[in-house]
Amino acid sequence: MEGDRRTPSRQAQGLSDCPAASANACPAPWAVELRRVSFAYGASAEPALCEVTLKIEPGTMLGVVGASGAGKSTLVKTLNRLVPAFEAGRFEGEVRVGGRRLDGLRVCELAREVGMVFQDFEAQLFSTNVAHEVAFALEQFALARQEIARRIGPALSAVGLAGFERRDPTTLSGGEKQRLAIACALATEPAVLVLDEPTTDLDPQGRAEVFAAVRRLRGAGRTLIIVEHDLEELAVCDRLALLKEGRLTFEAPPAELFARPELVARCGLRLPDLAAVLKQLGIEEIARDVDEAEALVRGRYTLPGPAPAGGSPEGPAPGRAGQTKIGRPPLVEVRQLGLAYPASASEALSAVDLAVEAGEFVALVGKNGSGKSTLAKVLAGLLEPSRGRLLVDGKERSAAGRSHLKGDIGYVFQNPDHQIFAASVEEEIRFGPRNLGLSHRQTAERADQVLAAVGLDAVRQRDPFLLSKGERQRLAVAAVLALRPRLLILDEPTTGLDYREQRRMMALVAELNRQGIAIVMITHTPWLVADYARRVVLLDNGRKRFDGPVREFLGRPQMLAESAFGLPAATALSQRFGTTALSAGELVCWIRKHS
Repeated sequence: MEGDRRTPSRQAQGLSDCPAASANACPAPWAVELRRVSFAYGASAEPALCEVTLKIEPGTMLGVVGASGAGKSTLVKTLNRLVPAFEAGRFEGEVRVGGRRLDGLRVCELAREVGMVFQDFEAQLFSTNVAHEVAFALEQFALARQEIARRIGPALSAVGLAGFERRDPTTLSGGEKQRLAIACALATEPAVLVLDEPTTDLDPQGRAEVFAAVRRLRGAGRTLIIVEHDLEELAVCDRLALLKEGRLTFEAPPAELFARPELVARCGLRLPDLAAVLKQLGIEEIARDVDEAEALVRGRYTLPGPAPAGGSPEGPAPGRAGQTKIGRPPLVEVRQLGLAYPASASEALSAVDLAVEAGEFVALVGKNGSGKSTLAKVLAGLLEPSRGRLLVDGKERSAAGRSHLKGDIGYVFQNPDHQIFAASVEEEIRFGPRNLGLSHRQTAERADQVLAAVGLDAVRQRDPFLLSKGERQRLAVAAVLALRPRLLILDEPTTGLDYREQRRMMALVAELNRQGIAIVMITHTPWLVADYARRVVLLDNGRKRFDGPVREFLGRPQMLAESAFGLPAATALSQRFGTTALSAGELVCWIRKHS
């Protein structure tokens, strides 16, 4: 294992004073201990875990990181015996929780010791109100009614949901639902709490809410294990355990991993912005936040201070509807668009003007519920507006007819499984062109072209649902590309993907844009906006608040804060020096030039 080369302590060497005769009751100080744990699913020849040895002290906050398929979820499932009790396969090694060996124990016997919140947290919620949701697990433990009532309040308070007891869980935001799932686990008072990718589907506000709750739990001294792709979020952990192909490759405090950018890249992860900036500047120290990073940079370089307050306009940017290239109407345009869903008291979209020209790359951003997906579906012809005009190539959509949109505008859903249905990858791609009336030869040619473009040619006969999430996402894009669209709308195209898969997906999208396809990308991920988009449209409560260049958008901190859009850390650091950089590399170049 790559890690600290210093002589380890007695605890770090795994030495124990536990007598050999005491097999199941060891007073060792570890909250969790894995000894040479290996596991292979079913008849798989490749192990999901391979001889993992890991020790976690009580009260520690451990981040478990690695690319998709590295074994992260498998590892945490061994802590409550979901692996191997519920997952068929070959298990070897020893797992202890609180010093107790788990061999032979049932999953239900560990439910009060190890609380787990799964990646699909909404699947854990089903009750009619929040209080009943928290009480459900406690009722399974046959606790007295008074004891159940005593635990509900503190569990909800710990995650910032006090006062929500009578709310229907289905009416909560994504961040609130995730915090409720955590409260349900907390109410059982487990010694160890495991959160498996707790913020995957959340907007920046939801992510902030969940990690604020996590920090409160950490302050209470509970042992926390968090599975995540995003190293930036895990900088507050005590230690990080890095998995690669089922093996524990590195285990140390975050600063030690961040000082190894080559290892981070090799394991398919994204180095945090601040660590990348400092490393490229030759500064060996690691900063926990922007304040520390600024101090370290100023200690090495003489740089200007921030721009005067109010130096950037904070009001809405002028709308761009109708601003087109001379003699050419926009590819698609909406004017004074409004849409209200049935039985809704307010409009999902109100008086929106927007024009998208050929070859543009637009990021569509805003809080959950701001109207992004609704607007995108109107542009794609999937929803009828309540009022306003929709034009394609300058023609009214009603005059052009719905069929006019089928070949020109493609829509890829956030969850690729919502649009994949065929028995094979190739058949999935052929379906659209065949419905447009193309011949067998033409559909075959298009299938060959797009399979090569998205890197799926080798799996053309596979069942789509046996592919990885990243492969299914690329298949959904390929199925739309086979229609030869001029505008491709992508709803959260990188959700649930690790960094390597995100880069592969975005490399494909960027290449399509270079070929002339206009892109509208809905995203909550700040670095994707900074790295790929050239224009940003911000929606707020169904209205357009901003429409303009990316750098101008990121240079409006007050507006971004009000819209719960987090700045990339490199951009936030750059603004301490009076500029707005879009990436770590751009900031490093600016510092070297201006110091």
